[in-house]
Amino acid sequence: MAMTTCIFDAYGTLFDVNAAARLAASEPGQSALAAIWPGLAAEWRRKQLEYTWLRAVAGRHVDFWQVTQDSLDWALEAAGLTDPALRARLLALYYDLPAYPEVPALLSDLRARGLATGILSNGTPAMLNAACGSTGISDQLDAVLSVESRGVYKPHPTVYELVTARFGCTPDQVLFISANGWDAAGAAAFGFRTVWINRTGAPIDRLYARPQHILPDLSALTELL
Repeated sequence: MAMTTCIFDAYGTLFDVNAAARLAASEPGQSALAAIWPGLAAEWRRKQLEYTWLRAVAGRHVDFWQVTQDSLDWALEAAGLTDPALRARLLALYYDLPAYPEVPALLSDLRARGLATGILSNGTPAMLNAACGSTGISDQLDAVLSVESRGVYKPHPTVYELVTARFGCTPDQVLFISANGWDAAGAAAFGFRTVWINRTGAPIDRLYARPQHILPDLSALTELL
């Protein structure tokens, strides 16, 4: 069946999750952060994902903004950083993460091809609306879908159902793009066509399904299509 819909994961796929720590580290008075920001960003992201999986397994859901704060608190403590002003600044920057440079042109191209576009994300509606608004891509998306309407995080299959319900399509009409290998696996198991954006050259996750395509960044997606 013909592909009709392109759905993107948000954090790490469209929006640069390392940008909050990187930008904060470049500001005056942040020499301690500047020395360690890549490690802090990596640990923040690692714990953020771990907490979504652990809460999903335990059936103890809180929204992604709370998870983002909890994981930052862990990463800051692990790094020996205790400044409340730094914590507040990092969270403020995370709320308005920049998009990767190729994103606006890519979305415009997809729309020009007549494809529906959207986001399916762990993020809260408020977080996603803020990021889409600050990056100027809101008008290039037909839907911004959050797991909050299901109360469980990806890769639970009920989350992927949000796409088919919203767009009135079958799974094989959807191309799902994520920079998270486990997310691409979950989407593939649901029946979506999948692309894993593997920016770091990581090995494929040994899970119950695998992405159909692997690309180094989003700019290669147009050529694939």
